[in-house]
Amino acid sequence: MEESKKILVIDDEEILRMLIADTLSFEGYTVEEAQDGQEGFDKAATGQYDVILLDYMMPKLTGPEVLERLQPLALGIPIIMLTAKAQQSDRDLAAHFGADYFMPKPFSPSELVALVKQVLEGTVSL
Repeated sequence: MEESKKILVIDDEEILRMLIADTLSFEGYTVEEAQDGQEGFDKAATGQYDVILLDYMMPKLTGPEVLERLQPLALGIPIIMLTAKAQQSDRDLAAHFGADYFMPKPFSPSELVALVKQVLEGTVSL
């Protein structure tokens, strides 16, 4: 049997984080959660994930700050930025520091699952 893909969800909104974790767990993924940017960075730095879902605005470290700290580690983990910040400058900043994909908030669980599957399969077309 194929080993379950491991996903890290970094988001300070507890209800949203739990919804994402439950949705992805239901789809068969192993999910770990982090409730702020610092905790997320600490977990992500281990490099033990297949995908990271990262919120843009969080306490302790923002999404772009987490990306900036992860960049020198060259983990090669795809990162999906979850953001309500729709301005191109925000996306450019996150992309500069290593965000691979963006999922604008609000989003449906099925949209997120579809993007995660495409990222894991390497079939994303944005």
